[in-house]
Amino acid sequence: MSLSTTTDRKFVILAGNPNSGKSTLFNLLTGLNQRVGNYPGVTVDKKTGILHLSAGEEVALLDLPGAYSMYPSSKDERIVVRQFLEEERQPDLIVYVADVSQLEKQILLLTQLRDLGYPIILALNMVDMAGVTIQAQQLTDHFGIPVVPLSGKTGIGIMALKLQISHLLSHPPEVPEPYYKFSQTEKNLIEELSDDIPATSQYGKLLTLHHVDWLEHLTPDQKQKIKSRSIADGFNSIQNQISETLSRYSRFTPIIRKALHLEEGGAGMKVTDRIDKWVMHPVLGSVFFFLVMLLIFQAIFAWAAGPMDFIESVMGQLGQGIRSVLPPGWTTDLICDGLLAGLTGILVFIPQIAILFFFIGILEEIGYMARAVSMFDVMLRRIGLNGRSIVALVSGGACAIPAIMSTRNISNWKERLITIMVTPFISCSARIPVYAILIGFAVPQGRFWGFEQQGLALMGLYGIGIVAALSASFVLKQIIKSEDRSFLMMELPIYRPPVMKNLGYLVFEKTKAFVLGAGKIILIIAMILWFLASFGPPGRQTADHQHIEGTDRTRPALEDSYAGILGKSIEPVIAPLGFDWKIGIAIICSFAAREVFVGTMATIYSIDDDSDVASIRTHMANDRHPETGALIYTPAATWSLLIFYVFAMQCMSTLAIVKRETKSWKWPIIQFTMMTTLAYFGSLLVYQVLC
Repeated sequence: MSLSTTTDRKFVILAGNPNSGKSTLFNLLTGLNQRVGNYPGVTVDKKTGILHLSAGEEVALLDLPGAYSMYPSSKDERIVVRQFLEEERQPDLIVYVADVSQLEKQILLLTQLRDLGYPIILALNMVDMAGVTIQAQQLTDHFGIPVVPLSGKTGIGIMALKLQISHLLSHPPEVPEPYYKFSQTEKNLIEELSDDIPATSQYGKLLTLHHVDWLEHLTPDQKQKIKSRSIADGFNSIQNQISETLSRYSRFTPIIRKALHLEEGGAGMKVTDRIDKWVMHPVLGSVFFFLVMLLIFQAIFAWAAGPMDFIESVMGQLGQGIRSVLPPGWTTDLICDGLLAGLTGILVFIPQIAILFFFIGILEEIGYMARAVSMFDVMLRRIGLNGRSIVALVSGGACAIPAIMSTRNISNWKERLITIMVTPFISCSARIPVYAILIGFAVPQGRFWGFEQQGLALMGLYGIGIVAALSASFVLKQIIKSEDRSFLMMELPIYRPPVMKNLGYLVFEKTKAFVLGAGKIILIIAMILWFLASFGPPGRQTADHQHIEGTDRTRPALEDSYAGILGKSIEPVIAPLGFDWKIGIAIICSFAAREVFVGTMATIYSIDDDSDVASIRTHMANDRHPETGALIYTPAATWSLLIFYVFAMQCMSTLAIVKRETKSWKWPIIQFTMMTTLAYFGSLLVYQVLC
């Protein structure tokens, strides 16, 4: 569902500051009737959904990115401005979500949106917190808009909000008097340029004056005329923004302080202060962060083992069932050796991926992620990053693509670019299938000081990626020059229990996106690889060709197939790393996406021995060199392959996002060259030392 296909429905926007509970309310209002896409021309998530009102009425709902004001300090916040100044379809209603415990800080944007002339509802979230008393009527009288107290956690007030939405959509209110009184300079400019500024409200025209440089709907002639007139009239954008902000605060601050009563230590502040004494401690805070990461990596291996074995068993039985039902032939081979084998290599790792997203969701829900940003800000600045970079680095543990998108919150160009360049070093969830299957060959099962050895190995691989990211940041800081100053402005929310429904939506949505996104690539590559591994040049079909049981057909030995020829051709380059030609095929295929490695190996081994229904892990563990008889996956070769995947940039989608974010092929080319070179020589060093 997209907004373009819902023009017959009324259009409502959810707006508010970050950490206001907006996403929780969106999930509550739309349930599973939602969709995540991208804003046109950018790579920021757009969440749209269907809100069901009374009498069967349906409303299109859009969840805007969180913003502090209409004067953005990040690219994410610019989305909010563009929605109201550039988009063709404008909302019929705005629902503004504000955290009642942070109300004074979150009302600035509300007054700005109010001045754009749209009907607006103030949804006061989290009114169920202890120690909070709010006089909603006083806010209604002052702002001239409906105020609905509610709780996104418990559902209190949701029905009242729906009724208010339905009422305002059917009975639009009159446009109230502007909240902000323009200065004489602003009035004169707007009058002089009224015909050249395509905005419906006076305040929209004022915002256009401020943002003329980056708004895309203005023609070059319009921009030139606006800037020339502004300079001639002595219009100073920064000074006017400050004056406007102070003017708004001076009006609403006394009202909010009169209407809102917070008991000392109320609204969770007492508990939050106590926890922060430990969590935000310069030393203990870092130790706590390390322990949280250790818990996540332990859980990924320990908790996922049972479900992974179950999925692998089911898929194996499914393959056997298909072979017993379908007659021998190319169709059966394609389904079992191609599609099914490739998909098994992805589906089996769903439990580990879901666990990773679950923990990341908890950290965001309880309010810890914002503290990690604040805590590491000073340290990260020393190596060329920003406190907000920690969000990208931690998110990179899930997927580099949304992690790179999140750098739009970093206002400093140099720090944002460095964050983009080093984030792919953080091991993403796509590497988990590779790590999970290879660690078993390099590290025996067992415990070390009470911890799972394989879990510690996984954390070690993540640690290597983190060290590489931080080291590369320091080097790039010396190379990339910029005079821009950086700053960190963010609000630390109170600690609150996670909303399990939100976590459920997050895990379902992210896991589905991962599986479907990888699945499309796997299906294509599995079919291509099956063809390449099942056929070869006629002249190379020697006596080693294989007879297809139940048919009168033969196929070339895997080494004589097109895939084998390709793998053999690059074997001299990868042999010093301890890799054979089969691994070479998987490496080439996994340039489409890292997780393709496992699916590729599954397809190769299924074709190589289709009479054996053993798991991919068993196949790999038993694979031996045809001449020497030595095991292929020795500890030395396995660690070499692990190090290669720690450093290698093997994700075309990530490179495409980097190009889109930097608007140049220069940086993704540099990034790919840097990471691939480091991967090759790092792998070479490890193998030569361990073999």
